[in-house]
Amino acid sequence: MAVTAEKTFAVEGIRIPDSRLAREITHLVRDTESGLLFHHSSRVYYWAALAGKRRDLKFDRELLYAGAMFHDMGLTPAHSSANERFEVDSANTARDFLRSHGIAQVDIDTVWTAIALHTTPGIPEHMHPVVALVTAGVEMDVLGLSYAEYSDAEREAVVHAHPRTGQFKEDIIQAFYDGIKHKPDTTFGNVKADVLADKDPTFKRGNFCSVIRGSAWRG
Repeated sequence: MAVTAEKTFAVEGIRIPDSRLAREITHLVRDTESGLLFHHSSRVYYWAALAGKRRDLKFDRELLYAGAMFHDMGLTPAHSSANERFEVDSANTARDFLRSHGIAQVDIDTVWTAIALHTTPGIPEHMHPVVALVTAGVEMDVLGLSYAEYSDAEREAVVHAHPRTGQFKEDIIQAFYDGIKHKPDTTFGNVKADVLADKDPTFKRGNFCSVIRGSAWRG
């Protein structure tokens, strides 16, 4: 399968790494995810790498690409477990792929952590640059955080190469819901509980205080 568009597109010197590993990641994710998620993940890489350049951070672009591209694989039927958070399913998918390609365990752990924590605000930003930047890229593309920190030219170039759907905001919420609705308990203490509450009027959130009060401990 040709990957010409991904190989040639660059913005502010940022491009997808031209390596066998990156090409295989592109093929796998594009063949597994919907177009919506594939282009979203691709944009996440560019937002993340641009943020890293702007912040003058040193990071491995292959590892960043792996984290960005695999971060939503747990939403797909092929990689969704019955009882793990989708972030963990995504991280495990990346771990298995990288391990099969002989990547060092320390680098696998970095990518795993970046993916597993990408919906846990307030922590990734204090960690390894790859961990911090995957979350920064996700937050830019989904939530619009730091939107103003990117130039019009940067935003237009990335979206031209990896388009957002006309109703992306609603489409991505629906994609989240479709990927997690079969295991609502995994959203306890997680931003994805908001997705279930939005889409399913019968959904009841877990309550941290209720768990404390209902435990087997006295007093």
